[in-house]
Amino acid sequence: MKYFIHTFGCQQNVADSERIATSYENRGIKPAKDFEETNYAIINTCMIRHAPENRVRGLVQNLAKIKQKKIAKKQVYKIIVTGCMTGMATRDATGKYLKKLRDEMPEVDEFMPIEEVGFDHPPVRTDKLHAWLPISNGCNNFCSFCVVPFTRGREVSRPYEDIINECKELIAKGYKSVILLGQNVNSYGSDLVQNSKIKPVMVKHLGKYRIPTLFPHLLGEVAKLGFEHIDFMSSNPWDFSKELIEVIAKNKNITRTIHLPIQSGDSNVLKRMNRWYTREEYLKLVSNLKFEIRNLKLTTDIIVGFCGETDEEFENTVKLCKEVDFDKAYVSIYSKRPFTQATKSMKDDVPYAVKKARWQILEDLIFRSKAGK
Repeated sequence: MKYFIHTFGCQQNVADSERIATSYENRGIKPAKDFEETNYAIINTCMIRHAPENRVRGLVQNLAKIKQKKIAKKQVYKIIVTGCMTGMATRDATGKYLKKLRDEMPEVDEFMPIEEVGFDHPPVRTDKLHAWLPISNGCNNFCSFCVVPFTRGREVSRPYEDIINECKELIAKGYKSVILLGQNVNSYGSDLVQNSKIKPVMVKHLGKYRIPTLFPHLLGEVAKLGFEHIDFMSSNPWDFSKELIEVIAKNKNITRTIHLPIQSGDSNVLKRMNRWYTREEYLKLVSNLKFEIRNLKLTTDIIVGFCGETDEEFENTVKLCKEVDFDKAYVSIYSKRPFTQATKSMKDDVPYAVKKARWQILEDLIFRSKAGK
């Protein structure tokens, strides 16, 4: 018996697929080369945009044809959908979203929640030098455009000691680099501090202490283990503490390329997005990072055409991109996501042609900026 996994979406999904592979191999099921050769066709899904959902549905239709041929030959062929689409269905108490998935993809044999795949066994890593390592799952921030809290749930941190021990095992196996993963790595450990022997860092934002975090301690300790390179993603700007900046600055093996999603360069749009910072606060953080960390490169995420975005508000994003001079930006066109506040209470009123034009402006701007460096 064989399995094959196709992964849509982010690095967290890639890491999840490595754990899914372990769960199958522990049952004596071997990896296949492709969907034609396999008995278990596993699709790890993404819902951050509408397009990946459509690709999943198209893939299932193609797999249904393979399934019919296999069944005709009396061979086992199961189509299994997991990841964010299944996570959404699991957390929808009404059951309507799961019914929708079953109606749209009747060929699917199982919708498997990713929570069924734990951290009890080492993941099957295809890269023998660079390791993805999840440190938390879920998000507590509820940005008005973002579906992640509904697909992955509230933030849950892995135990501190488990992460350190896994890093030590990676070093012993010869891994040269590790990438720490979470929907917001900066808030790692906010749910562990009551039972922690380590004094947490209190993150101050908008004049108030917002969260306690163990991430600066964790990152600093991982840096001492001997990796040549350490990276992390993603970071929310409002949880980027001065202590975290200090840890990065003094450890040469921690990345100098930091992913810092802005989403919009206009404070009014950020407020509608429920992002807890202003344009000015973001620029101040960027200034602090550039002052403390030599050879810094910044990458970011930007959404164009969010609900009510005016020409002037978009122009503020263009100006911010010019000022920051991002090394890379992942620019996306806003699309409505189920259960989010934007979908519930805001109007998606920017015409698609305008969204596409704004996307092209930023793509051209940042590409030219990068090409000129």
